[in-house]
Amino acid sequence: MTTSEKQRQQQAELHKKLWDMANSLRGTMEAYEFKNYILGLIFYRYLSENVEARASKLLEEDGITYAEAYADEEIRDDLKEELVDQIGFFIPPEYLFSTMVAEILKGENGNFDTELLRKAVTAVTESTLGKESQDDFQHLFDDMDLSSSKLGRGVKSRSKLIGNIMVNINDIPFLHDDVEIDVLGDAYEYLISQFAMNAGKKAGEFYTPQQVSKIIAKIVTAGKERIKSVYDPTCGSGSLLLRVGREAEVARYYGQELTSTTYNLARMNMLLHDVSYQRFDIRNADTLEEPQHTDLRFEAVVANPPYSAKWSADQKFLDDERFSAYGRLAPKSKADFAFIQHMIHQLDDNGTMAVVLPHGVLFRGAAEGVIRKYLIEEKNYLDAVIGLPANIFFGTSIPTCILVFKKCREADDNVLFIDASKEFEKAKAKNNLTDEHVEKIVNTYLNRETIDKYSYAATLDEIRENDYNLNIPRYVDTFEEEEPVDLQAVSRKLKEIDAEIAEIDRELEKYFEELGISERTEVEI
Repeated sequence: MTTSEKQRQQQAELHKKLWDMANSLRGTMEAYEFKNYILGLIFYRYLSENVEARASKLLEEDGITYAEAYADEEIRDDLKEELVDQIGFFIPPEYLFSTMVAEILKGENGNFDTELLRKAVTAVTESTLGKESQDDFQHLFDDMDLSSSKLGRGVKSRSKLIGNIMVNINDIPFLHDDVEIDVLGDAYEYLISQFAMNAGKKAGEFYTPQQVSKIIAKIVTAGKERIKSVYDPTCGSGSLLLRVGREAEVARYYGQELTSTTYNLARMNMLLHDVSYQRFDIRNADTLEEPQHTDLRFEAVVANPPYSAKWSADQKFLDDERFSAYGRLAPKSKADFAFIQHMIHQLDDNGTMAVVLPHGVLFRGAAEGVIRKYLIEEKNYLDAVIGLPANIFFGTSIPTCILVFKKCREADDNVLFIDASKEFEKAKAKNNLTDEHVEKIVNTYLNRETIDKYSYAATLDEIRENDYNLNIPRYVDTFEEEEPVDLQAVSRKLKEIDAEIAEIDRELEKYFEELGISERTEVEI
């Protein structure tokens, strides 16, 4: 078995164990709710194992265990300080995930309940107070409500349920010595996607399908092995940011997320993928109303914002440098272009920006038409328009598109249009893009190819002639001509049918005559 085959097998086994564990909670609460417990506990196991590994390394020359060192008052404070400096937090031995699992396995004789776990997660947060890592660890476990009646009516029943989950998580091998694989990160991403698939409409708020993320990441990192920074103004669980990190080495990650639960998920996701707290800056606030990074410019900007969201469109924004040059604001009922304007403002001169939005941004008029014209005519920032298939996102079946922008474009005399809407793999719940589909889209973009019925590099004059309407069928002709109809053959067929009908009528007349029926009558059945 090859390394890649072994990796796929291990991933498949891991995914099955994880989802079986998640399904064991069905009936207690909805998938969207129990994700907070499973993901939170996986994250706590990661933090615990991180502390144990770092402590073991620090104490290697002393030849003592972490528990022994912690019991020694002369060593304890120095060890704690060193761990917080290195990884940003600290967990006492009695609160380690492995310690609590050992107590759970003792059954009635064990010293575990949800109150102990609550103290443990609180201790993590408290260990960061006054430290550089404080903001990145605050409120991380707020959504894991250990006193919720949905877990059980009493402490005993809640403790039993949480204990079972912890034992199941502990049994999952997150480390494989024989295969280089980000098992823990993969497990987390898998669960996030599965919860998204099962959560209905709310899914799109925190997860972008992996293949769409891959397209965006490959585009914004094209030709680069390393980028200084990547920014997502609506970062959700952080999956899109992390995908960029798979395509190029990223020095720093930046993001903003409105929903606090999803904001917590994004920070956990960063840490689980070994992005240290020093390398990411994710904020919890409304990006349009309370932007947190306006003084920074980013080499890569990516986003899958909420489609046609409402925003204030307050006139004060006409004095905001993100919007003032356009002279118009996106309508209150559709903030799509407000997000585009915000992202353009944050984009560095050498950077690339890719954003997923509904097709309405391509052709809607009024203020949106004015903004679109400004971006194309005055700034010439629009680099490509990529049409995606319908029903590939969680929670919506509408077709979407990827808009690519650059402030310093190489192909500044044309805009590439790609119609990938008809190329997908059909599945039960939604349509999927295969690796081949992704590769074709990315290669077509990079080579700026014109492919019959798939892509076309439209000149700026052509776009002007279309009054800056970017509707993809105006530029990529996907019309399939039907074979011409042979009218003579149709006429002959009709005559043959008439002859057959006449023959049947003659046969019927004979039967009527034999039965003594002179006229046809309707017979009730």
